[in-house]
Amino acid sequence: MQDFSFYNPTRIEFGAGKIANLDQLVPAKARVLVLFGGESARSTGTLDEVTKALGDRQVQLFGGIEPNPSFETLMKAVTMVREHNIEFLLAVGGGSVIDGTKFVAAAALYEGDAWDILLQGGQNITAALPFGSVLTLPATGSEMNKGSVITRKSLAAKLPFMSEHVYPVFSILDPVKTYTLPTHQIANGVVDAFMHVMEQYLTYPANAPVQDRFAEGLLQTLIEIGPKALANPEDYQTRASLMWTATLALNGLIGAGVPQDWATHMLGHELTALHGLDHAQTLAIILPEMLRQRKATKLGKLVQYAERVWHIRDGNDDEKAEAAIERTRAFFESVGVKTRLSDYGLGAEHIDAIIDSLTAHGMVALGEHGDVTPEHCRQILLASL
Repeated sequence: MQDFSFYNPTRIEFGAGKIANLDQLVPAKARVLVLFGGESARSTGTLDEVTKALGDRQVQLFGGIEPNPSFETLMKAVTMVREHNIEFLLAVGGGSVIDGTKFVAAAALYEGDAWDILLQGGQNITAALPFGSVLTLPATGSEMNKGSVITRKSLAAKLPFMSEHVYPVFSILDPVKTYTLPTHQIANGVVDAFMHVMEQYLTYPANAPVQDRFAEGLLQTLIEIGPKALANPEDYQTRASLMWTATLALNGLIGAGVPQDWATHMLGHELTALHGLDHAQTLAIILPEMLRQRKATKLGKLVQYAERVWHIRDGNDDEKAEAAIERTRAFFESVGVKTRLSDYGLGAEHIDAIIDSLTAHGMVALGEHGDVTPEHCRQILLASL
């Protein structure tokens, strides 16, 4: 196990009806900006519930944050923060809204071009407004971490940033709020959470049995509850397990002290930026061939994954690895997330632009060994047609 520092200050309020606790969680005299996505926040009554819980505080609303939150939209929120002297932000939605709120929190106090936050990966953030979140879509884990991914539409660029200044002060997780979500959003959430675990787990053996067993337990939980979450939308216990698993998948615990990959994510960002695919869809397309193309350097962990997560016992190491890769693809397909570029109308003619964009964004030495080049990514995409 590698040395590490672990820090996570986010308070979690988990359970039905917890939105009522906002009155105790948000500073009593704060001027608040509530940020949300589409009209579902209104139509489901969640926005009314939030504003009621905030009581007599001065509250402004900012809606329209996209599924892949855009720099252009978020800068409008930054302007609103400054005009109204906002002191506290509250994100109401899924990972995109929370990611966007993290950017607004940092950009509102940043002197200079806020795009530099993305270009420098958040290393230039020295302060941010405090914020909390009301999670309505379990997927990204953004409700309990310091990371965010923002898209700049005008540049077709999707870039991540991280900073300890943008941890949520608190996050409210009410599984009931997931009952009305469309099926495809729940399926995406299952895949997204699964992939977050895989990026931190499926690298190479690092003598970290606690992290390994924790990660394997999360993967097995998603395999078990994914289909149930789709089949029974109002099964509280299943939705609660999904919500908490997605949070634990990326709150820092399973990644502490172990190597991490993230090549699939970086390549996936380019697919989203250029072609508008859902984040989870890009991950489901790329992961199987990413694992296959890098099987030699990942073999030890692939075999462990095959044996412990999928209970594959037959065959030699290579056969176990192949079987685990195909079981992974089949799992994504089983929850309704397709795993081929052709499923989304993309062909070989689109690959050059994806690789050019990846290179332009400096993503030329990816993976836990820094050995995944743009040419490797080209071969992965060709194999994913």
